[in-house]
Amino acid sequence: MNDIEKLAEIVRNSHKIVFFGGAGVSTESGIPDFRSVDGLYNQQWKYPPETILSHTFFLTDTKEFYRFYRAKMLCLDAKPNAAHKKLAELEAECKLTAVVTQNIDGLHQAAGSKNVYELHGSVHRNYCMKCHKFYDAEFMLNSEGVPTCECGGTIKPDVVLYEEGLDDATVTGAIKSIAQADTLIIGGTSLNVYPAAGLINYFRGKNLVIINKSPTQADTSADLCISQNIGEVFSQI
Repeated sequence: MNDIEKLAEIVRNSHKIVFFGGAGVSTESGIPDFRSVDGLYNQQWKYPPETILSHTFFLTDTKEFYRFYRAKMLCLDAKPNAAHKKLAELEAECKLTAVVTQNIDGLHQAAGSKNVYELHGSVHRNYCMKCHKFYDAEFMLNSEGVPTCECGGTIKPDVVLYEEGLDDATVTGAIKSIAQADTLIIGGTSLNVYPAAGLINYFRGKNLVIINKSPTQADTSADLCISQNIGEVFSQI
C-alpha cells in the first residue's frame, strides 16, 4: 500500500478529521509565500517582510505598509485549488469537523468550507480604527495611499501582525477542535510560526498525518508523512 492509499484509508476510517494548514496550501493557487524573498522584492522594498508586517511599522510608516500589503498580500484573483475543494467535500460528508489555517486569503471559505479558524485573520475583513466600520478587500485593493474611512479614521486589516496576539476565541475554538479530533492532517506548513504551530500539541487522537514538501519538527511523531504538494495529494484521494 502506497502513501496515498494509506491516507485514503485513514480518511475513510475517520469521523472527526481536523486539517491544520499553512502557506503551502495557498501557493498552489498562485499566492506567494512572502517569506521567500525574490529579486523583485529586493528591488522594491528596503525592509524585510517581517518588519513591514509588524504592528510598529503599521503605526510608524502606514503608507509603506500599504504599498507592500497591496502588492504582496491582496491576491484577490486566486481561486481555491484541489486541497481547498477536497477539504470542503470532507466537511460536507461530515468527515471533517474543522479547518485551522494560518492563511489570510479566505480560499477555504471560497471552496465551501464552513468551520474555519483563521488564526492570523483575513484580508477580507477590514475595520476603521476610529468608528469600526467594515470594509471589504476590494475596497482596500482599489484605495490609494493609506485607506481612510469616511469618518476620517485609518482602516486596518483584520490580520494578525507581528507583535500582535492571536484572537482568543479563534484559538479556543481551534484547540477544542484539535483536542476532539480522531485524525489531524497537517499540510503546507513547516510548523515554524508560533504560537500557531504550538496548537497541534493538543492533539490526542489516533492518526497524525503530515503533508509537506520539506521536513517538519513533527515528522517523528507522525503516523504518515507525505513529501509532495498538498493539492496533488488531495486530488488523488
